[in-house]
Amino acid sequence: MRNYIVLFTLIFTTISFAQTITSKKEDATPAQYALLEKVNQYYPDITLSKTVTNFYADGNIIDTHQEFDLTNSKFSSYKIGLEPDNKKLLFEYVSDATGKVYGDVTIFKGNALRTTFTEKNNEISVALNGKSVYLKKLK
Repeated sequence: MRNYIVLFTLIFTTISFAQTITSKKEDATPAQYALLEKVNQYYPDITLSKTVTNFYADGNIIDTHQEFDLTNSKFSSYKIGLEPDNKKLLFEYVSDATGKVYGDVTIFKGNALRTTFTEKNNEISVALNGKSVYLKKLK
């Protein structure tokens, strides 16, 4: 009997904390677009687009993605995500020329700090406001 009580308590606790997550394709908020503009200013390989898909939980944005039509592009995959605080952008793209490239751009005190990982070349790079400050080739 005790096992059943524990089981029911666990089930009802889990159900009461469940969130409804929805997504909407919409125009970027002014804060989201400001982040995209700032990043694109220094890193033009990060595409600028006004349309985003926002993911909501209980009415609050928890994640944002941009989707791209890759039909006539050099990329086989291209993904951009924005964090809810609009201070960090995550990116990942794949092409025959570059292989898989991924990383993030963080806005810190008005500066755009980018960390990039390039799998094809086994490189890690760090750039500040579009200028390389660190490059390391891994063995």
